[in-house]
Amino acid sequence: MKRFLNTIYCTFATVSVALLGVTQVNAAASCDGIYNQQLTTLQGTKVNLCDYQTKPILVVNTASKCGFTPQFEALEGMYSQYKDQGLLVIGFPSNDFKQEPGDNKQIGDFCKLTYAVKFPMMAKSSVTGPSANPLYQQLIAKTGQSPQWNFYKYLILPGGKEVFAYESTVQPDSKEIMGKMKPYLKASQ
Repeated sequence: MKRFLNTIYCTFATVSVALLGVTQVNAAASCDGIYNQQLTTLQGTKVNLCDYQTKPILVVNTASKCGFTPQFEALEGMYSQYKDQGLLVIGFPSNDFKQEPGDNKQIGDFCKLTYAVKFPMMAKSSVTGPSANPLYQQLIAKTGQSPQWNFYKYLILPGGKEVFAYESTVQPDSKEIMGKMKPYLKASQ
């Protein structure tokens, strides 16, 4: 009897694992295009962009030594105010414009201590040219616009069907960006 129960348990466990594998494959298969990204934060945490495909996402390339660096305040304000309604803000530190000399730890410390940034900041990477990270390559392909400077913004609407690019001079909480984003935010609880 014990052998019979072990056989049943092992068969059930094998079927469960197989079904779990199918579920993971189906979830991955339903996530393609711009969301099919595995990102890494400044602290080394993995972020699967597929988990956010139903949310508006504001993507910004950042630098700590730029004249636009005070935009961190507005970005954090937006994130704090709208994260529970679905907004995701993601920062991508880059030295493409020679204004982010620090390493990931220095960047993380600067963002936390100077602007109390809590929105996800990804590991330092390139956002322009042939060495641009994969997400930025797709953002550039979808909009036809490459970042011209730090704090260039991309708004990805849910489902990734529409992506909008905004110059560095456009404030994160501007009417231009908020007008496109707000219809996709959930009502406050």
